[in-house]
Amino acid sequence: MLQGVNVALGVSGSIAAVKVVELAHELRRQGASVRAVMTDSARGILHPWAVEFATEYPVVTEITGRVEHVELCGREGWADVLLLAPATANTVGKIAAAVDDTPVTTCATTALGAGLSVVVAPAMHEPMYDHPGVLDAIDRVESWGVSFVDPRIEEGKAKIATEEAIVTDVARATTEQSLAGKRVVVTSGATSERIDPIRLLTNRASGRTGREVARACYVRGADVTLVHDGPEVTYATVERVESAAEMLDAVEVACEDADALVSAAAISDFTVSAADEKIRSGEARTLDLEPTPKLVDAVRDAHPELPIVGFKAETTGDDESMVAEAKRILDRASLSFVVANDASVMGENATRALFVRESGRTGEYDGDKTGLGGRVADELAAELGE
Repeated sequence: MLQGVNVALGVSGSIAAVKVVELAHELRRQGASVRAVMTDSARGILHPWAVEFATEYPVVTEITGRVEHVELCGREGWADVLLLAPATANTVGKIAAAVDDTPVTTCATTALGAGLSVVVAPAMHEPMYDHPGVLDAIDRVESWGVSFVDPRIEEGKAKIATEEAIVTDVARATTEQSLAGKRVVVTSGATSERIDPIRLLTNRASGRTGREVARACYVRGADVTLVHDGPEVTYATVERVESAAEMLDAVEVACEDADALVSAAAISDFTVSAADEKIRSGEARTLDLEPTPKLVDAVRDAHPELPIVGFKAETTGDDESMVAEAKRILDRASLSFVVANDASVMGENATRALFVRESGRTGEYDGDKTGLGGRVADELAAELGE
């Protein structure tokens, strides 16, 4: 997701600085190169040697005659983005006032003057985050085009965002905004049909592929709505649903002003009339299964011109069969394209997928689901750009 991206990492004196080693590792796992700059206060919490170990670069702890701030963040500098994580109230206030009396704030002044992308991940106690002056400073800095990764408000503290959230916003700041201004609805994961208050009919889909598609669309500039029964995410508005009927209702509402739908969820094909009380065990039981409406068909009927991307999982393991089934639903619902894969990838990180359009099989992907999300987002961007 960050392959070839150079990240200058500015570390301020919050206790959240202890998380910088793992953040630097995660940035590098996603393909970035990282060089760090630290304030004196940050050095009191985290030794520069630890950060040097995490980044494999010497850490800038003072501005010398080598003009490190220009070398890193100037117009011809090394960095593609300046990431301030953690950023204290003190650091944010100084940046807003163009005060550059630490290595980190001097890099920020240089980056903003040079037009470099800047991403800020604040961390402080909640009353400090709520201070009118701090809020004004954040608003002012945001008005300059700086991206803020919202903190997690827990235990009276505005805790630094997760590594995933920070990496995602760094990717958004350094990726071509091919979906800017677009509203994309993504469905993800399994749906569940109640048998009784305890038991469910469901499937093994983890939702990882759909979440990666949603994240990739956000990284490329889209406003994303994610419809699923999974975790909260920072890169999309989440509509939480359980059953196939709930998912259909939520998607129909979300698609009223959407530019595209990506239907990646493994939606239940059947439902049952749920018992009001727990069904007693120990005896044979027959369930009458009723088919559920096909989501892509219902959305197509309501929105004849909406670009829709479908997913089709098969258990045959045979490419010709997967393409044939993908082509069948593509033709039935007039889909833009279909991503076909083997059902054995459910719950796994690795995947192999075939891209099927009106003309037949047009591409193949083999790798992890993060990469597949990016490939789907790129195909969608090309579709919307035509």
